Parts: sequence; C-alpha cells; structure tokens
Amino acid sequence: MGEYLNPGNEAFASIRRGHYIDKTGLIDYINSTIDTTPGKLTCFSRPRRFGKSFTAKMLCAYYDRSCDSHALFDGLIISKAESFESYLNKYDVIYLDIVQFISNCTDKKML
Repeated sequence: MGEYLNPGNEAFASIRRGHYIDKTGLIDYINSTIDTTPGKLTCFSRPRRFGKSFTAKMLCAYYDRSCDSHALFDGLIISKAESFESYLNKYDVIYLDIVQFISNCTDKKML
C-alpha cells in the first residue's frame, strides 16, 4: 500500500534530478504559519494538474525527521530563509496519496 509515516525525501530527490523550478519559497511561508493558525492547520488547494503532489513531496522532504535533507535543499530559496534550520527535519510527517489508495483498493465497499 505504501509508507504513510515519515516517507523520507527520496520522492523529492527524484524530482530534483529532473527539470526543476525552485518553489521552496512556499516553505518559508508555511514556517511563518506554524503555531499561528487556528487549529494549527494549513491548507493548500490548487486546481487539477497544478502541483499538489509535487508540493506534498517537497514538504515531506523538508519536515520529515527520519532523514537529513540539508544537501537536498542547499542552494534553493528556502536555504536562504531565516527559518530554514528551525524547522528542517524536525517533525513526524504523514503522507497520504488518496489517488494511489483508491487505485490499490480491492474492497469496493471502502470506496
């Protein structure tokens, strides 16, 4: 089915190996909202095909405490941010890919 808790940074590393446009400035914004939003939640909604999975993989790589992502983010926009070291690899991360879950589901009652 997949790994849901602390998936590591390999998914984002594979994205970095291809043609990559730096969108890590978003992480600095998220860092500024930690512990300041009601319910301590942040929601990202984007239209279909506008990078939700890409963003989720980037966030997993940044926050996931089970790996060291310093080298992966070195030289990117977030590495120049004041908040970079404060939150890098400090949290447990839960990653759920709903599309993958549904496509692997054999019990139609769950759908």
